[in-house]
Amino acid sequence: MKKAWPNKMKITQMRIARPTNQLKKLEEFYCEGLGLEKIGSFQNHDGYDGLMIGLPDKDYHLEFTQHQDGSPCPAPTKDNLLVFYIPDEDTIKLLTARLKEMGYEPAPPENPYWEEKGLTIEDPDGWRIVLMNWIGIGHS
Repeated sequence: MKKAWPNKMKITQMRIARPTNQLKKLEEFYCEGLGLEKIGSFQNHDGYDGLMIGLPDKDYHLEFTQHQDGSPCPAPTKDNLLVFYIPDEDTIKLLTARLKEMGYEPAPPENPYWEEKGLTIEDPDGWRIVLMNWIGIGHS
C-alpha cells in the first residue's frame, strides 16, 4: 500500500546558495545595483566567508560563499535564470540605468520568452538575472 504524504510541506525558509570568488562584487551588484538587502554574513567559518541577500520580511534569500582557497565557480548555461518580478516598468528602467552605470549591460536571453516583458543581465560571475515586467504567478 502506498503511503499518503501531506500535500503541503511545512517549510519555514528557503535559501538559494552558490559559490563565488567575487563576494564583494556580488554584494555591490545585488545590493547597490538591484536594491536588495544584506540580511546576514559570516567570516572564516571553516575557511568560508558568506553573504546572505534578500527582500525585507521574506523567508527566502540568496547566499553566496567564498572559500579562502578559491573555487572554480563555473557559470551555468545562459538559460539558468534568477527572475525578479517587477510590475512597475519605471522601476525596471531605474534598475537598468543604475546597473549600466556600474558596467552591467543587458544580454540577449537564450529563450525569447524572457525578452517579451523582461530584461536579462549577467551578474559578476556570469549568472543571469531577469527583470520581468509582470506581477508574477499567483498575484492578480
